[in-house]
Amino acid sequence: MQRIALLTSGGDSPGMNACIRAVVRKAIYHGLEVIGIKRGYNGFIEADMVPMNLGSVADIIHRGGTILHTARSEQFMTPGGRAKAFENVKRFGIQGIVVIGGDGSFRGACVFNREYGIPVIGVPGTIDNDIPGTDQTIGFDTAVNTAVEAISKIRDTATSHERTFIIEVMGRHFGYIALAAGLAGGAESILVPECPFNYDEVCERLLRGYRRGKLHSIIVVAEGTASAIEVGRMIKERTGFDTKVTILGHLQRGGMPSAADLILASRMGARAVDLLMAGETKKMVGIKAGELVAVDIESALSQARSFDHELCNLAITLSI
Repeated sequence: MQRIALLTSGGDSPGMNACIRAVVRKAIYHGLEVIGIKRGYNGFIEADMVPMNLGSVADIIHRGGTILHTARSEQFMTPGGRAKAFENVKRFGIQGIVVIGGDGSFRGACVFNREYGIPVIGVPGTIDNDIPGTDQTIGFDTAVNTAVEAISKIRDTATSHERTFIIEVMGRHFGYIALAAGLAGGAESILVPECPFNYDEVCERLLRGYRRGKLHSIIVVAEGTASAIEVGRMIKERTGFDTKVTILGHLQRGGMPSAADLILASRMGARAVDLLMAGETKKMVGIKAGELVAVDIESALSQARSFDHELCNLAITLSI
């Protein structure tokens, strides 16, 4: 193998640049050439590609986002779009591809591999931590830290004004950010898609605190569970408490990656190059119990992502 390509696809996550840097530098260390594909699969189709060298990734490790940019590509989902991408594989002499992204990005890579036989290795980059086969994804730790910092600041105002704040965090289908940030931030209630809730329990917890003299509360809601605005309205109707809503939104995607994400991204990016050089394909770099693993992508994506219900129960216990 002499030349590989890499791309970032789907939603950006803090640590993607550190992963890009690791792929490029590890490949060059072993004498490989590297092509950077810009704007995900769209750039693959449109030949928006640039050669990458050591200088291309200088001083990017600490930056959020992705220097290769990212996009979602409907065209790559069609046979015609993938055929155009393969023409660029031949044009640029690409012999292997590293895809940094999430579920949809990996599925696209697997289809492309089946049709054209180009080796592909996936690196899980998504703040949602929703990829089966790995304990953690690049960007999750930073997103949780961002949410915890916001909770801490909002709690100051909640305390000063004796209010109940509902904080909505990202998590359309999975509540990992909400659970981790809510537990770390001392939230009185954490609402996630994986754990059914009812308003009676949420309100009773607030009223129980009020009866012992607690005049402020924080409730963290994953966006896929319920609308924070609706949660605030229901609580106000049932308790009479003054409620305010904060939706963190894309704030969670940005900022300098945490040290944990920088280390994880660097390890995963380097291992992706190792796997390509070893002749592997359709594998995802994951981490299990602190050790890097190579997981079959299709096998991983066919499984349901496990959820830590024990952690959810702990949060409930500690919020009495």
